[in-house]
Amino acid sequence: MNWPYYIQKRDGTLWLTEAESGHLRLDWKLKEVLHVERSPFQEIAIVDTETFGKALVLDGVVQTTVGDEFIYNEMISHIPLALHRGPERVLVIGGGDGGAVRECLKYPSVERVDLVEIDERVTAACVRYLPELAGFLEDPRVRLQFEDGVEYVQRVEAEYDVVIVDSSDPVGPATLLFEGAFYQRVKRALRPNGIMVCQSESPLFYLPVLRNTHQALKELFPVTRTYWASVPTYPGALWTFTLGCLTDPFADRTWSHRIQDGTTRYVTAAVAEASFALPAFVRRALGVSE
Repeated sequence: MNWPYYIQKRDGTLWLTEAESGHLRLDWKLKEVLHVERSPFQEIAIVDTETFGKALVLDGVVQTTVGDEFIYNEMISHIPLALHRGPERVLVIGGGDGGAVRECLKYPSVERVDLVEIDERVTAACVRYLPELAGFLEDPRVRLQFEDGVEYVQRVEAEYDVVIVDSSDPVGPATLLFEGAFYQRVKRALRPNGIMVCQSESPLFYLPVLRNTHQALKELFPVTRTYWASVPTYPGALWTFTLGCLTDPFADRTWSHRIQDGTTRYVTAAVAEASFALPAFVRRALGVSE
């Protein structure tokens, strides 16, 4: 097989080299390459890594692995769903692997989860090779829409209780998902008491992205909060998420007890509350005192 440029055999062993920046590269030892294809949007690969199991790779960048996906997917999903008193309709933009949808379905109040993914081939590959994540997309509460999330939210108003923006890094088709105009449309798509959340990158490698995201949401929402988790397969491990809330859900101090922690592997009520304790350098960068 002709491997993509980022997969090479060295001394009889397959390695995937992820170029994170001009001064950092990550090498992943592989057991095998399961799938490679070029979609209209990007190159999609499914590989089996030595340490973290099967992984989804887009344009040479590891997006998720079976070994630690539960950390990211639980944190981006359970926090906003628990903060909302009774979410019924949820929109997931991006997240074509299905991991965030899986977590949303754990909440009894959720009646519908709409997944809007721009690249149908990503979801097809995950359904075939990563059923641990995508195996829940056939749930009758899930509606799949394969289109640009930016265009989708332009047509929606007061439709969702929670919107989860589960985007890849701000390059290629995901770039527009980090802009203020997009967040304005997401706000319009929320019902009263609605909450949105987006992944806001690493404060170690992408601090300007985090700062800009926080500022954009702060200008739109009465309550904006950033929280974090440690995701081993992402550069630097320290990863952030930022909430935009139409009302103050933190006024209910029992919110964390709505976490469905009997179904989780990472997040608990205590972890959820602690995730809002930001490191000092992040607080200073965002200009917040919490």
